[in-house]
Amino acid sequence: MAAQLSFAGFAWKNLWRRRLRTLLTLGGITMGIAAFVALVGFSRAFEHEWLRLYKNAGTDIAVVETNFLNTSLSQSLGARIRAVPEVERVSPMIFNLIDLTPEVNSLVYGWQANSYELDSLTFLSGGRFHDGQPEVILGNLLAEDLKKTTGDTLPIQGTAFKVVGVFHGGTALENGAVIMPLDQMQVISSMDGKVTAFHVRLRPAPPGESYDSYVKHAETEVESAVPGVHADPAADRAANNQLVTLAHSVAWGTSSIALLIGVLGIANTMAMSVFERTREIGILRALGWKGWHVIVLILTEATALGVIGGLAGIAIGWGGLRLLAALPQTASIASASVSPMHLAEAMLIAIASGVAAGTYPAWRGAHLSPVEALRYE
Repeated sequence: MAAQLSFAGFAWKNLWRRRLRTLLTLGGITMGIAAFVALVGFSRAFEHEWLRLYKNAGTDIAVVETNFLNTSLSQSLGARIRAVPEVERVSPMIFNLIDLTPEVNSLVYGWQANSYELDSLTFLSGGRFHDGQPEVILGNLLAEDLKKTTGDTLPIQGTAFKVVGVFHGGTALENGAVIMPLDQMQVISSMDGKVTAFHVRLRPAPPGESYDSYVKHAETEVESAVPGVHADPAADRAANNQLVTLAHSVAWGTSSIALLIGVLGIANTMAMSVFERTREIGILRALGWKGWHVIVLILTEATALGVIGGLAGIAIGWGGLRLLAALPQTASIASASVSPMHLAEAMLIAIASGVAAGTYPAWRGAHLSPVEALRYE
Protein backbone atom coordinates (compact mmCIF):
# COMPACT_ATOMS: atom_id res chain seq x y z
CA MET A 1 0.00 0.00 0.00
CA ALA A 2 2.87 2.35 0.86
CA ALA A 3 4.50 1.80 -2.53
CA GLN A 4 1.24 2.56 -4.29
CA LEU A 5 0.84 5.79 -2.27
CA SER A 6 4.43 6.74 -3.08
CA PHE A 7 3.86 6.33 -6.79
CA ALA A 8 0.58 8.24 -6.65
CA GLY A 9 2.08 10.95 -4.48
CA PHE A 10 5.12 11.50 -6.67
CA ALA A 11 3.00 11.43 -9.83
CA TRP A 12 0.49 13.95 -8.48
CA LYS A 13 3.25 16.20 -7.12
CA ASN A 14 4.96 16.40 -10.52
CA LEU A 15 1.77 17.08 -12.47
CA TRP A 16 0.50 19.64 -9.97
CA ARG A 17 3.70 21.67 -9.58
CA ARG A 18 3.87 22.16 -13.36
CA ARG A 19 0.22 23.10 -13.79
CA LEU A 20 0.52 25.21 -16.94
CA ARG A 21 2.43 22.55 -18.84
CA THR A 22 0.06 19.87 -17.59
CA LEU A 23 -2.97 21.86 -18.73
CA LEU A 24 -1.47 22.47 -22.17
CA THR A 25 -0.68 18.77 -22.50
CA LEU A 26 -4.21 17.85 -21.44
CA GLY A 27 -5.55 20.28 -24.03
CA GLY A 28 -3.78 18.38 -26.81
CA ILE A 29 -4.98 14.90 -25.88
CA THR A 30 -8.46 16.26 -25.05
CA MET A 31 -8.85 17.73 -28.53
CA GLY A 32 -7.65 14.50 -30.11
CA ILE A 33 -10.21 12.40 -28.25
CA ALA A 34 -12.93 14.99 -28.84
CA ALA A 35 -12.25 14.83 -32.58
CA PHE A 36 -12.45 11.05 -32.47
CA VAL A 37 -15.75 11.01 -30.59
CA ALA A 38 -17.40 13.70 -32.71
CA LEU A 39 -16.10 12.92 -36.20
CA VAL A 40 -16.06 9.13 -36.04
CA GLY A 41 -19.42 9.20 -34.26
CA PHE A 42 -20.82 11.36 -37.06
CA SER A 43 -19.50 9.04 -39.79
CA ARG A 44 -20.94 5.99 -38.04
CA ALA A 45 -24.31 7.71 -37.73
CA PHE A 46 -24.13 8.39 -41.47
CA GLU A 47 -23.48 4.68 -42.12
CA HIS A 48 -26.36 3.70 -39.83
CA GLU A 49 -28.74 5.92 -41.81
CA TRP A 50 -27.78 4.13 -45.04
CA LEU A 51 -28.48 0.78 -43.43
CA ARG A 52 -31.88 2.00 -42.22
CA LEU A 53 -32.67 3.19 -45.74
CA TYR A 54 -32.10 -0.30 -47.14
CA LYS A 55 -34.00 -2.03 -44.34
CA ASN A 56 -37.02 0.27 -44.53
CA ALA A 57 -37.30 -0.24 -48.28
CA GLY A 58 -36.88 -4.00 -47.96
CA THR A 59 -33.65 -4.16 -49.96
CA ASP A 60 -31.71 -7.36 -49.32
CA ILE A 61 -28.87 -7.05 -51.85
CA ALA A 62 -27.17 -4.22 -53.74
CA VAL A 63 -25.60 -5.19 -57.07
CA VAL A 64 -22.69 -2.97 -58.08
CA GLU A 65 -19.70 -3.04 -60.35
CA THR A 66 -16.74 -4.96 -58.95
CA ASN A 67 -15.02 -1.61 -58.41
CA PHE A 68 -17.85 -0.32 -56.21
CA LEU A 69 -16.08 2.96 -55.36
CA ASN A 70 -16.77 4.14 -58.90
CA THR A 71 -19.58 1.88 -59.98
CA SER A 72 -21.38 2.25 -63.32
CA LEU A 73 -23.50 -0.56 -64.76
CA SER A 74 -25.56 -0.95 -67.89
CA GLN A 75 -29.25 -0.65 -67.07
CA SER A 76 -29.94 -3.59 -69.39
CA LEU A 77 -28.36 -5.96 -66.84
CA GLY A 78 -31.47 -5.59 -64.72
CA ALA A 79 -33.34 -8.17 -66.82
CA ARG A 80 -30.67 -10.79 -66.14
CA ILE A 81 -30.74 -10.09 -62.41
CA ARG A 82 -34.53 -10.26 -62.41
CA ALA A 83 -34.35 -13.75 -63.99
CA VAL A 84 -32.56 -15.19 -60.94
CA PRO A 85 -35.12 -17.44 -59.15
CA GLU A 86 -34.53 -15.94 -55.69
CA VAL A 87 -35.11 -12.37 -56.90
CA GLU A 88 -38.56 -10.81 -56.41
CA ARG A 89 -38.00 -7.15 -57.40
CA VAL A 90 -35.14 -5.19 -58.97
CA SER A 91 -34.78 -1.41 -58.74
CA PRO A 92 -32.09 0.29 -60.84
CA MET A 93 -30.91 3.54 -59.29
CA ILE A 94 -28.44 6.40 -59.37
CA PHE A 95 -27.48 8.63 -56.48
CA ASN A 96 -25.23 11.65 -56.25
CA LEU A 97 -24.55 14.64 -54.04
CA ILE A 98 -25.60 17.78 -55.93
CA ASP A 99 -25.60 21.51 -55.12
CA LEU A 100 -29.19 22.73 -55.30
CA THR A 101 -28.39 26.30 -54.24
CA PRO A 102 -25.15 28.02 -53.21
CA GLU A 103 -26.06 27.22 -49.58
CA VAL A 104 -27.81 23.84 -49.90
CA ASN A 105 -26.54 20.55 -51.28
CA SER A 106 -28.45 17.30 -51.13
CA LEU A 107 -28.46 13.66 -52.06
CA VAL A 108 -30.37 13.23 -55.31
CA TYR A 109 -31.73 9.77 -56.17
CA GLY A 110 -32.83 8.55 -59.56
CA TRP A 111 -35.48 5.81 -59.30
CA GLN A 112 -38.05 4.42 -61.68
CA ALA A 113 -41.66 5.42 -61.05
CA ASN A 114 -42.58 1.81 -60.24
CA SER A 115 -39.63 1.21 -57.89
CA TYR A 116 -40.56 -0.77 -54.78
CA GLU A 117 -38.45 1.69 -52.77
CA LEU A 118 -41.14 4.34 -53.23
CA ASP A 119 -43.60 2.15 -51.31
CA SER A 120 -41.90 2.98 -48.01
CA LEU A 121 -42.51 6.74 -48.39
CA THR A 122 -45.48 8.57 -46.89
CA PHE A 123 -46.64 11.49 -49.01
CA LEU A 124 -47.55 14.63 -47.09
CA SER A 125 -48.72 16.37 -50.25
CA GLY A 126 -48.90 15.51 -53.95
CA GLY A 127 -47.81 12.11 -55.19
CA ARG A 128 -45.31 10.15 -57.25
CA PHE A 129 -43.41 11.43 -60.26
CA HIS A 130 -43.79 10.01 -63.76
CA ASP A 131 -41.03 8.46 -65.85
CA GLY A 132 -39.85 10.65 -68.70
CA GLN A 133 -41.04 13.88 -67.07
CA PRO A 134 -38.93 16.63 -65.42
CA GLU A 135 -40.53 16.03 -62.04
CA VAL A 136 -39.17 15.53 -58.53
CA ILE A 137 -40.42 14.69 -55.07
CA LEU A 138 -38.77 16.22 -52.01
CA GLY A 139 -38.15 14.93 -48.52
CA ASN A 140 -39.98 17.06 -45.97
CA LEU A 141 -36.78 18.34 -44.31
CA LEU A 142 -35.33 19.46 -47.63
CA ALA A 143 -38.63 20.99 -48.75
CA GLU A 144 -38.73 23.02 -45.55
CA ASP A 145 -35.10 24.10 -45.99
CA LEU A 146 -35.68 25.15 -49.61
CA LYS A 147 -39.13 26.58 -48.82
CA LYS A 148 -40.64 24.52 -51.64
CA THR A 149 -44.11 22.99 -51.81
CA THR A 150 -45.98 20.85 -54.30
CA GLY A 151 -46.38 22.73 -57.57
CA ASP A 152 -43.18 24.78 -57.22
CA THR A 153 -40.22 24.58 -59.61
CA LEU A 154 -36.74 23.47 -58.55
CA PRO A 155 -33.76 24.08 -60.88
CA ILE A 156 -31.17 21.26 -60.82
CA GLN A 157 -28.07 21.29 -63.00
CA GLY A 158 -29.64 23.83 -65.35
CA THR A 159 -32.94 21.95 -65.76
CA ALA A 160 -36.22 23.12 -64.22
CA PHE A 161 -38.02 20.32 -62.38
CA LYS A 162 -41.58 20.50 -61.11
CA VAL A 163 -42.12 19.47 -57.48
CA VAL A 164 -45.00 16.99 -57.64
CA GLY A 165 -44.85 15.70 -54.08
CA VAL A 166 -43.41 16.15 -50.59
CA PHE A 167 -42.86 13.00 -48.56
CA HIS A 168 -41.71 11.72 -45.21
CA GLY A 169 -39.37 8.72 -45.28
CA GLY A 170 -38.07 6.38 -42.66
CA THR A 171 -34.54 7.83 -42.67
CA ALA A 172 -32.84 11.20 -42.64
CA LEU A 173 -31.17 10.35 -45.94
CA GLU A 174 -34.60 10.32 -47.58
CA ASN A 175 -36.13 13.23 -45.69
CA GLY A 176 -33.28 15.48 -46.78
CA ALA A 177 -33.17 14.23 -50.39
CA VAL A 178 -34.54 14.77 -53.88
CA ILE A 179 -35.94 11.81 -55.83
CA MET A 180 -36.52 12.06 -59.57
CA PRO A 181 -37.19 9.71 -62.50
CA LEU A 182 -34.20 7.54 -63.30
CA ASP A 183 -34.13 8.67 -66.94
CA GLN A 184 -33.99 12.33 -65.88
CA MET A 185 -31.16 11.59 -63.45
CA GLN A 186 -29.28 9.83 -66.25
CA VAL A 187 -29.54 12.97 -68.38
CA ILE A 188 -28.25 15.45 -65.79
CA SER A 189 -25.53 13.00 -64.69
CA SER A 190 -24.41 12.16 -68.26
CA MET A 191 -25.05 8.46 -67.53
CA ASP A 192 -27.28 7.55 -70.48
CA GLY A 193 -28.24 3.87 -70.15
CA LYS A 194 -26.11 3.54 -66.98
CA VAL A 195 -26.97 3.14 -63.30
CA THR A 196 -25.05 3.29 -60.04
CA ALA A 197 -26.48 0.05 -58.68
CA PHE A 198 -29.40 -2.36 -58.69
CA HIS A 199 -31.26 -2.75 -55.42
CA VAL A 200 -32.74 -6.21 -55.06
CA ARG A 201 -35.58 -7.50 -52.91
CA LEU A 202 -35.52 -11.29 -52.54
CA ARG A 203 -38.41 -13.71 -52.31
CA PRO A 204 -39.06 -15.15 -48.83
CA ALA A 205 -36.48 -17.72 -47.74
CA PRO A 206 -37.60 -21.38 -48.01
CA PRO A 207 -38.70 -23.03 -44.75
CA GLY A 208 -35.76 -24.30 -42.74
CA GLU A 209 -33.15 -22.05 -44.39
CA SER A 210 -31.69 -19.13 -42.45
CA TYR A 211 -31.91 -15.64 -43.88
CA ASP A 212 -28.13 -15.20 -43.98
CA SER A 213 -27.50 -18.43 -45.88
CA TYR A 214 -30.36 -17.64 -48.26
CA VAL A 215 -28.92 -14.19 -49.02
CA LYS A 216 -25.46 -15.68 -49.50
CA HIS A 217 -26.85 -18.20 -51.98
CA ALA A 218 -28.73 -15.45 -53.83
CA GLU A 219 -25.55 -13.35 -54.07
CA THR A 220 -23.73 -16.27 -55.69
CA GLU A 221 -26.58 -16.81 -58.16
CA VAL A 222 -26.65 -13.14 -59.16
CA GLU A 223 -22.87 -12.99 -59.66
CA SER A 224 -23.04 -16.17 -61.76
CA ALA A 225 -25.86 -14.77 -63.89
CA VAL A 226 -24.12 -11.44 -64.44
CA PRO A 227 -20.32 -11.85 -64.57
CA GLY A 228 -18.37 -8.75 -63.58
CA VAL A 229 -20.76 -7.53 -60.88
CA HIS A 230 -20.54 -7.76 -57.13
CA ALA A 231 -23.62 -8.58 -55.04
CA ASP A 232 -23.39 -7.09 -51.53
CA PRO A 233 -25.68 -7.66 -48.56
CA ALA A 234 -27.43 -4.42 -47.66
CA ALA A 235 -25.32 -4.00 -44.50
CA ASP A 236 -22.05 -4.27 -46.44
CA ARG A 237 -23.24 -1.85 -49.09
CA ALA A 238 -24.26 0.65 -46.40
CA ALA A 239 -20.72 0.55 -44.99
CA ASN A 240 -18.92 0.68 -48.34
CA ASN A 241 -20.66 3.15 -50.60
CA GLN A 242 -18.68 6.14 -51.82
CA LEU A 243 -20.06 8.73 -49.42
CA VAL A 244 -19.73 6.56 -46.29
CA THR A 245 -16.20 5.52 -47.24
CA LEU A 246 -15.27 9.18 -47.71
CA ALA A 247 -16.86 10.14 -44.38
CA HIS A 248 -14.98 7.38 -42.54
CA SER A 249 -11.68 8.34 -44.19
CA VAL A 250 -12.02 12.03 -43.32
CA ALA A 251 -13.10 11.24 -39.75
CA TRP A 252 -10.26 8.83 -39.04
CA GLY A 253 -7.68 10.97 -40.84
CA THR A 254 -8.56 14.13 -38.93
CA SER A 255 -8.81 12.27 -35.61
CA SER A 256 -5.43 10.59 -36.16
CA ILE A 257 -3.71 13.93 -36.76
CA ALA A 258 -5.29 15.42 -33.64
CA LEU A 259 -4.37 12.34 -31.57
CA LEU A 260 -0.78 12.43 -32.85
CA ILE A 261 -0.48 16.02 -31.64
CA GLY A 262 -1.80 14.93 -28.24
CA VAL A 263 0.61 12.00 -28.02
CA LEU A 264 3.57 14.23 -28.89
CA GLY A 265 2.45 16.65 -26.20
CA ILE A 266 2.44 13.93 -23.53
CA ALA A 267 5.79 12.59 -24.75
CA ASN A 268 7.31 16.05 -24.53
CA THR A 269 5.91 16.60 -21.04
CA MET A 270 7.25 13.27 -19.79
CA ALA A 271 10.65 13.81 -21.40
CA MET A 272 10.96 17.26 -19.79
CA SER A 273 9.81 15.75 -16.47
CA VAL A 274 12.61 13.19 -16.56
CA PHE A 275 15.14 15.86 -17.54
CA GLU A 276 14.09 18.27 -14.79
CA ARG A 277 13.97 15.54 -12.13
CA THR A 278 17.27 13.88 -12.94
CA ARG A 279 18.68 14.59 -9.47
CA GLU A 280 15.39 13.55 -7.82
CA ILE A 281 15.41 10.24 -9.70
CA GLY A 282 19.05 9.73 -8.63
CA ILE A 283 18.09 10.18 -4.98
CA LEU A 284 15.22 7.71 -5.36
CA ARG A 285 17.54 5.17 -6.96
CA ALA A 286 20.10 5.69 -4.17
CA LEU A 287 17.34 5.07 -1.62
CA GLY A 288 16.64 1.70 -3.18
CA TRP A 289 14.17 2.34 -5.99
CA LYS A 290 14.60 -0.14 -8.80
CA GLY A 291 14.48 0.78 -12.45
CA TRP A 292 10.99 -0.61 -12.78
CA HIS A 293 9.82 1.68 -9.95
CA VAL A 294 10.87 4.68 -12.05
CA ILE A 295 9.16 3.20 -15.11
CA VAL A 296 5.91 2.75 -13.19
CA LEU A 297 6.14 6.31 -11.84
CA ILE A 298 6.57 7.92 -15.26
CA LEU A 299 3.96 5.69 -16.89
CA THR A 300 1.53 6.48 -14.05
CA GLU A 301 1.87 10.18 -14.80
CA ALA A 302 1.49 9.64 -18.56
CA THR A 303 -1.51 7.36 -18.09
CA ALA A 304 -3.13 9.87 -15.75
CA LEU A 305 -2.82 12.51 -18.46
CA GLY A 306 -4.38 10.09 -20.94
CA VAL A 307 -7.30 9.23 -18.63
CA ILE A 308 -8.10 12.84 -17.69
CA GLY A 309 -7.71 13.97 -21.30
CA GLY A 310 -9.89 11.07 -22.45
CA LEU A 311 -12.72 11.94 -20.05
CA ALA A 312 -12.58 15.61 -21.00
CA GLY A 313 -12.39 14.73 -24.70
CA ILE A 314 -15.43 12.47 -24.47
CA ALA A 315 -17.42 15.28 -22.85
CA ILE A 316 -16.38 17.82 -25.50
CA GLY A 317 -16.83 15.37 -28.37
CA TRP A 318 -20.30 14.45 -27.12
CA GLY A 319 -21.12 18.14 -26.99
CA GLY A 320 -19.86 18.46 -30.57
CA LEU A 321 -22.19 15.68 -31.69
CA ARG A 322 -25.12 17.39 -29.96
CA LEU A 323 -24.23 20.59 -31.81
CA LEU A 324 -24.10 18.76 -35.16
CA ALA A 325 -27.47 17.19 -34.36
CA ALA A 326 -28.91 20.67 -33.76
CA LEU A 327 -27.48 22.44 -36.83
CA PRO A 328 -29.89 22.56 -39.82
CA GLN A 329 -27.13 21.47 -42.22
CA THR A 330 -26.36 18.25 -40.37
CA ALA A 331 -29.41 17.61 -38.17
CA SER A 332 -30.82 15.09 -40.64
CA ILE A 333 -27.75 12.85 -40.34
CA ALA A 334 -26.02 13.45 -37.01
CA SER A 335 -27.19 11.75 -33.84
CA ALA A 336 -26.64 13.11 -30.34
CA SER A 337 -26.46 9.58 -28.93
CA VAL A 338 -23.13 7.80 -28.56
CA SER A 339 -22.82 4.04 -28.22
CA PRO A 340 -21.04 2.62 -25.14
CA MET A 341 -18.65 0.82 -27.51
CA HIS A 342 -17.65 4.14 -29.09
CA LEU A 343 -16.99 5.67 -25.67
CA ALA A 344 -14.97 2.61 -24.62
CA GLU A 345 -12.88 2.91 -27.79
CA ALA A 346 -12.22 6.57 -27.01
CA MET A 347 -11.01 5.77 -23.48
CA LEU A 348 -8.83 2.88 -24.66
CA ILE A 349 -7.25 5.16 -27.28
CA ALA A 350 -6.64 7.85 -24.65
CA ILE A 351 -5.02 5.41 -22.21
CA ALA A 352 -2.98 3.74 -24.95
CA SER A 353 -1.83 7.17 -26.13
CA GLY A 354 -0.63 8.04 -22.64
CA VAL A 355 1.22 4.76 -22.20
CA ALA A 356 2.80 4.97 -25.68
CA ALA A 357 3.90 8.57 -25.13
CA GLY A 358 5.43 7.78 -21.74
CA THR A 359 7.28 4.62 -22.76
CA TYR A 360 10.56 6.18 -23.95
CA PRO A 361 10.80 8.80 -21.17
CA ALA A 362 10.13 6.02 -18.64
CA TRP A 363 12.85 3.84 -20.15
CA ARG A 364 15.21 6.82 -20.19
CA GLY A 365 14.54 7.59 -16.53
CA ALA A 366 14.98 3.96 -15.49
CA HIS A 367 18.41 3.79 -17.11
CA LEU A 368 19.83 6.90 -15.50
CA SER A 369 22.96 6.08 -13.49
CA PRO A 370 22.28 6.90 -9.80
CA VAL A 371 25.82 8.31 -9.38
CA GLU A 372 25.62 10.52 -12.47
CA ALA A 373 22.10 11.59 -11.58
CA LEU A 374 23.18 12.71 -8.09
CA ARG A 375 25.95 14.82 -9.65
CA TYR A 376 23.48 16.50 -11.99
CA GLU A 377 22.89 20.22 -11.26
